[in-house]
Amino acid sequence: MLKGKKILLAVTGSIAAYKTASLTRLLIKAGAEVQIVMTDAATKFITPLTLSTLSKRSVYSSVTSEEGWNNHVELGLWADAMLVAPATANTLAAMANGFCNNMVLATYLSSRCPVFFAPAMDLDMFTHPATLANIDKLKSYGNILIDAEEGELASGLVGKGRMAEPEHIVEALELHFMQQGPQPLKGLKAILTSGPTVEAIDPVRYITNHSTGKMGTAIADTLAKLGAEVTLISGPVKVKPKHPAVKIIDVKSAQEMYEAAISAFPQAHIAVLAAAVADYTPENVACEKIKKKDGDPMRIDLCRTKDIAQELGKIKTEQQCMVGFALETQNFRKNASKKLEKKNFDFIVLNSLRDKGAGFGHDTNKVTFIDRQLEIEEHELKSKLEVAEDIAAKICKMLQKKAENAQELTAQL
Repeated sequence: MLKGKKILLAVTGSIAAYKTASLTRLLIKAGAEVQIVMTDAATKFITPLTLSTLSKRSVYSSVTSEEGWNNHVELGLWADAMLVAPATANTLAAMANGFCNNMVLATYLSSRCPVFFAPAMDLDMFTHPATLANIDKLKSYGNILIDAEEGELASGLVGKGRMAEPEHIVEALELHFMQQGPQPLKGLKAILTSGPTVEAIDPVRYITNHSTGKMGTAIADTLAKLGAEVTLISGPVKVKPKHPAVKIIDVKSAQEMYEAAISAFPQAHIAVLAAAVADYTPENVACEKIKKKDGDPMRIDLCRTKDIAQELGKIKTEQQCMVGFALETQNFRKNASKKLEKKNFDFIVLNSLRDKGAGFGHDTNKVTFIDRQLEIEEHELKSKLEVAEDIAAKICKMLQKKAENAQELTAQL
C-alpha cells in the first residue's frame, strides 16, 4: 500500500526519536520515498547523518543552510502524507496553535496532504488537560492521531505515552492508503476461506498442512480496499488482515470451515476459496492422549471431509463469482481444468510447488489463471499483495460481464 508513496517524516526532540531509524527502514522496505525534516532538538537524540543514510536523501533541520533556502513549501506540496513522529508535547502545542519557529512547523503549515502525528512523552505530560486539548484541536483540523501506547517510559513510570511502535505506525499509514481510491466492489459481499485446517487425532495430536494464510489475507485486504464487505473464514494463522472492514471467523477443522462457508455463501456476491482444507480427517478422535506402544505401529483410520468448493458450486447462482485455488505437483493445467467444471468455479488460480518462491510460506507467488472458456493468463513471480490485486481485477471483470449478460437476458425477455 505504500509503494511509490511520498512520506514526509518530521522528527522532534524526544528520546523516542531513536525509533525513527527503524521506522525509516520499514517505510523504505514498504516501497515508500521518505524525506526527513527534524527540529534542532531532535538532532541531539539521533543524527541527521543516520537518517540521511537510511532514507538516501538529505535531511533538513533548518529553514536555511549553507546551500541556501530549504524549501518547506515545496516539501509540503511534494508529500502524499506527512508524519510527525515522535510528536512532543511542545510540538503538539505549536502545531495546534499555528506557531512557526522551526523547519518542522514551517513544513507542517505548508502541507496540503494528510498529516499523521504520533505523540511521545511522559505519562503526566500526556494526560495533562492542555495536551489532551491540543490533540483534540489537531484532530479537529483533520490531522490523524496515531495514539500513544502503554508501557515503561523514560522516567521509569509505567503508563500511556510511548510513541507507537514503528510497525504500528506503518500499519496506520498502510490502512489510510488502503482506504483511498476507487471502490468498484462497494455494496457487494465477499466470503473468503484461508489458511490450513486442523484435524484432531486426540487432545494432543492433529493433522494439518503448511498453509500460512498469507495469500488469503492479502486477498481479503484487497477486496475490502475495493469496497467489498469481506468475511474471512480462517484456519489457525498468525497473519491477520489489516483492513478494519474485514470480518474474521476463526475455525479449526474442515467441518467448522464448511459450516461457516455454507452459512455465509448464499448472501455473498463473491467467494474466494483459498484455504488449504484437509481432504481427510480421523474417523474417530480419541478422548485421551493415545499412548505409544513399543514396537507397535500407530494406525489412524481416515474419512473424507466435505468438499467445500464442490458443495458451494452446487448452490452457486449465475450472478455469483466463485474463485478456486489449485496447488498441483504434476499435470498442472489438466488437473486445474477438471476442477473448474467439477466445482463450478468461474476461474481458478493455479500455482505449483515447483516454482521457486511460490506456494506455502513465501511472501511471493507465481500463478496462472484459467477460466471457464479455458483462457489462460500466466503471471510472473510477484508479491502476494500484487497477486491479490490481479485476482481482484479478474473478479471485477467477471462481475461486470455477468451484469452485462443479465441485462441482455432481461432485454430479450
